[in-house]
Amino acid sequence: MKLIGMLDSPYVRRVAISLQLLDLPFEHQSLSVFRTFDAFSRTNPVVKAPTLVCDDGTVLMDSTLILQYAEALAGRSLLPAEPQALARSLRTVGLALAACEKAVQIVYERGLRPADKQHEPWVARVTGQLLAACDGLELAVPTMGMDQAGVSTAVAWEFIQKMVPDVVPAARYPNLVAFSGRAEALPAFAAAPHGDSTYRA
Repeated sequence: MKLIGMLDSPYVRRVAISLQLLDLPFEHQSLSVFRTFDAFSRTNPVVKAPTLVCDDGTVLMDSTLILQYAEALAGRSLLPAEPQALARSLRTVGLALAACEKAVQIVYERGLRPADKQHEPWVARVTGQLLAACDGLELAVPTMGMDQAGVSTAVAWEFIQKMVPDVVPAARYPNLVAFSGRAEALPAFAAAPHGDSTYRA
């Protein structure tokens, strides 16, 4: 399998870490949806990261769908099977993905739109949504293990603190800071660090 996309994307990084935890070997190609658009489009014309090229050549996209396939391939899941525990984990994953989405929107607003074209009421609303998601994650951390909820939470927090730390002050979220520190020390996280490097098995 080949995972395509940069590890500065929380969605790509979420997949890279999860594939390791599922003991699924993969090759990583670090392509940018911006700087290497044409090269990316030759594999996936939609140019969406992450993209996974399966062993039979099938091209998948969207981190959640890729992980659904990966878990079927591995024959096990990073989510609990018991319904109540599953609901709690899925709620946390949803909060983490919402936090990623809103942080990415702020990054794009700042990086791609001229300052005089930025719409402050929209930025304020997105910021409120991001902080609400982080508030929910802060409360979820005390009972969290390193299942998909834990992976998604730690990846989201690292992305936020690398990209928009001025929007989400770390001092407000001590549980997330501590949990993220423990997660980032794990081999699966260290092998796929946030940034423009390439995963090495």
